[in-house]
Amino acid sequence: MSVDSFNARRTLRLGDRTVAYFSLPALADRLGVALDRMPFSLRVLLENLLRNEDGKAVTVADVEALARWPAAEALDREVSFYPARVLMPDSSGIPLLIDLAAMRDAVAAQGLDPRRVNPRIPTDLVIDHSVRADVVGSPDAIVQNMKLEMQRNRERYTLVRWAMGQFDNLRVIPPGNGILHQLNLECLASVVATRDGVAFPDTLVGMDSHTPMINGLGVFGWGVGGIEAATAMLGDPVSLLVPRVVGCRLVGKRRPGVVCTDIVLSLTQVLRRHGVLAAIVEFCGPGLADLSAPDRATIANMAAEYGATMGFFPWDAETVRYLALSGRPAEQVALVEAYAKANRLWRDTDPVFQDVLEFDLGSVEPSLAGPTRPEARVGLAGVAANFRDAFPNADVAEPDVRAADRTLRHGDIVIAAISSCTNTGNPFQIIAAGLLARNAAARGVQAKPWVKTSLSPGSRVVTAMLQRAGLQQALDAIGFHTVGYGCMTCGGGAGSLADAITQQIATDGLNVVGVISTNRNFEGRLHPSVRGAYLASPPLVVAYALAGSVLHDVADGVLGFDAAGNPVRLRDLWPSDAEVNEVMAQALTADVFRAVYSDLADGGPEWAALPAADAPVFAWDPASLYLKRPPFLEGGETPPAASGDIAGARALLVLGDDVTTDHISPGGAIPADAPAGQYLIANGIRPAQFSTYVARRANHEVMVRGTFANIRLRNKLAPDTEGGFTRYGNEITTVHDAAERYRAAGVSLIVVAGSNYGCGSSRDWAAKGSRLLGIQAVVAESFERIHRSNLVGMGVLPLQLPPDVTADSLRLDGSETFDITGLSGGVAPGAAATLRICRASGETNSIPLTCRVDTSVEADWLRHGGILPNALRSLTVDTGAIA
Repeated sequence: MSVDSFNARRTLRLGDRTVAYFSLPALADRLGVALDRMPFSLRVLLENLLRNEDGKAVTVADVEALARWPAAEALDREVSFYPARVLMPDSSGIPLLIDLAAMRDAVAAQGLDPRRVNPRIPTDLVIDHSVRADVVGSPDAIVQNMKLEMQRNRERYTLVRWAMGQFDNLRVIPPGNGILHQLNLECLASVVATRDGVAFPDTLVGMDSHTPMINGLGVFGWGVGGIEAATAMLGDPVSLLVPRVVGCRLVGKRRPGVVCTDIVLSLTQVLRRHGVLAAIVEFCGPGLADLSAPDRATIANMAAEYGATMGFFPWDAETVRYLALSGRPAEQVALVEAYAKANRLWRDTDPVFQDVLEFDLGSVEPSLAGPTRPEARVGLAGVAANFRDAFPNADVAEPDVRAADRTLRHGDIVIAAISSCTNTGNPFQIIAAGLLARNAAARGVQAKPWVKTSLSPGSRVVTAMLQRAGLQQALDAIGFHTVGYGCMTCGGGAGSLADAITQQIATDGLNVVGVISTNRNFEGRLHPSVRGAYLASPPLVVAYALAGSVLHDVADGVLGFDAAGNPVRLRDLWPSDAEVNEVMAQALTADVFRAVYSDLADGGPEWAALPAADAPVFAWDPASLYLKRPPFLEGGETPPAASGDIAGARALLVLGDDVTTDHISPGGAIPADAPAGQYLIANGIRPAQFSTYVARRANHEVMVRGTFANIRLRNKLAPDTEGGFTRYGNEITTVHDAAERYRAAGVSLIVVAGSNYGCGSSRDWAAKGSRLLGIQAVVAESFERIHRSNLVGMGVLPLQLPPDVTADSLRLDGSETFDITGLSGGVAPGAAATLRICRASGETNSIPLTCRVDTSVEADWLRHGGILPNALRSLTVDTGAIA
């Protein structure tokens, strides 16, 4: 707790109870600063510093500097942020539990009590990424998919059961409840927390890039990798530079028929163009009044897609309205409003921003985005042309919408999924989809038979709402049965396609697509046979399932014919905004939320029956191919971290722009002919039992072989191939094979890439796998925020090219060797380095580089071999902890 050098502790009275708080107005008066000019997001950060001022991690100078924002002393200042809690999905949470289990082993090996390794702040693990849409199109699909989930993940979940009994402050939300971000929005977030009698803003870091969804409720939080989250979980602050804040002033009102997905896809396009990389985008302006809290959450959810750290919405009357609607206790809702108003965190006037752009909600039209980038928005009328531009060899005519028994063609939709917290957390859009389905069923229009349709809500609230509205039956009637509560299609869990469809796609070389209500459509993410995916609102997903092809004119053309032979168009099916609002008001009430969340921790009998070992260290099974002790704390098994100059390195890959973490570390199905598949086969696992890379993330042997193994990766050192291949001498081989051969020869490795390297998911295995391949540095034109931090956390050096140099301009062919100099004295934040390229011809070139180690804490990580060794070092120093 703060030493309170500014005498800012005050008391807030709420009826017959009181809470203490640290007053920003009192601080502003003490320093003589104008608090009302400061963006609301930075006010939350300022409160965090004020409350945690201890003279060490947070100093008086830190508080004063930020309070004087935008003075130069505040800009880019390194500060220590203490999140109130940590949120993690199983996809990154189980690998982190594996890391913590290994840390306990290491602590025990030094004769210390392994219980030193324990979360110090509340941590929620939501199991949401493992369920897949294997079974669709039947009323019992959800039961069958959950049964398959438990069968596939029994070993992984046994680890979770062990952790539940061994770690304090860890709460596990079992399978079948929903997606972590939607649960956070609807239930977990307190918005204002209280601890030891002190009230303060709810804050968090989440181990998923869509953590900012909760910014829609004004909760300050963002996505980090699991290795960085571990430091917060173990009680250390998160080190960050005071972020740049870009104001997005919303004006106008949306047009009828425009839904929030259309808005966020348009915003993503605009904000990417404006340039908000690693910034906080704070929304303001009169247009906020036109956005519900779920609308705001949808927009905030896609902060990673528009490149921002957060998409922040300040607290106002809509915040407390939603808290009451979602069944939060009345006293908690009252606390949020009273605290916000007392501490000048309630939006009444807009603050001042150094950088502002204006966005007119009235300019938005119904839209999709694709086929491979979420910022590639296209108006509904232009989708067919967009597909033809993306796939020139697929320039075929619009198919006959009457033909339901034809063979597949280019442009056909083989997956149509209402999925993802981004959009299923928005009840207006779900009700609109249900009403459109009802209208289609009433006219006798069905989804085309080659379209795999599914509905995977982000919470059970969605099902309860649809059932009360009488719309679940309508969705079932056209094929959108509920298939599970989890990420599913959004997270690469779309399941398999029918064998006949997969075979025809391969035989005819078809470019087929998905239309999905998710937040990402990167190459290779949806399904190995699907070349592209379009992001769309839930009602448009239904409409495209009826059409069956993106070459149909869904905006104005015919989607089908009714029993009388009359054409049916989208405008005949689309519900009015008034009807959607009327149905939603009746179907979604506070009692629905309370009923659903009364049994949040009930995982059912199969979950309860899982064994739970009670030893403080985990009992590793040497035969397990799901759970292996990671090598990162065992120096001899892990390639060395970057610690200084690098000599005689070779380029393992040379990549282009926008390389995603999906490209680096895919999460979907494991191909039998890939290195990871060959490893599993060699260990007695049949391809039908492979599961996915996500499910195997706690086995580093699988994951290192899966690094840079995305089937759509394009490596310029192997230009005639697609997938995880590279050049070794004059031979084209897999990336893993080349890395092993370089390792045997004692050769250091680097990766060279274009701009926006590491965009997309927060997955720390993109950095862990790079380290295990022996990559010591990544030289790129620019880095996405989370992956840059993950690289440093794993001991891999991110180095940025100057603005006038591109990866292509380096003219690399794989024959070169590289020296990186200027770091022999150690790595400091922002240090200058030099890349020396030695070509086979004897020519040499020297390129200046900027070391993208951004904080002194990150420099410490590198100095000690990465976050995990650094954390272990801290834990094994006797500071009065459990001995």
